[in-house]
Amino acid sequence: MAKKVLKVIKAQAKGGQANPAPPLGPVLGQAGINIQDFCTKFNDKTKDRMGQLIPVEITLYEDRSFTFILKQPPMSFLILQKLGKEKGSGTPNKEKIGKINMKQVEEIAKQKMPDLNTDKLESAIQMVIGTAKNMGVTVE
Repeated sequence: MAKKVLKVIKAQAKGGQANPAPPLGPVLGQAGINIQDFCTKFNDKTKDRMGQLIPVEITLYEDRSFTFILKQPPMSFLILQKLGKEKGSGTPNKEKIGKINMKQVEEIAKQKMPDLNTDKLESAIQMVIGTAKNMGVTVE
């Protein structure tokens, strides 16, 4: 018989660096998930993505066991990574923080495809361009 799902939690943690400290610890603790157990498994699975911000969807079952699905980093994180910047522009219409080219836009779109609600690369590219513009990044 299938285990009964208690709840699904969405969180974000840095690849290979999840720990019981906030913001992750309190969220997992309130849900009744064994924090150390989760951190160990998450860090094992994300060693190759060290330092990337990774969204994770955790499914908690009645017997306190859990499973989780790793997603791709947020589009904004991937754009900033290409630029080598910490954060986007506070006033994207006035202040630009950098430029990315179409090849980079396409790379980000391809990486994000599994998480997007489209299977058309062109649509994914448009989403990346929109996100970049909202961050004060010029697309060439």
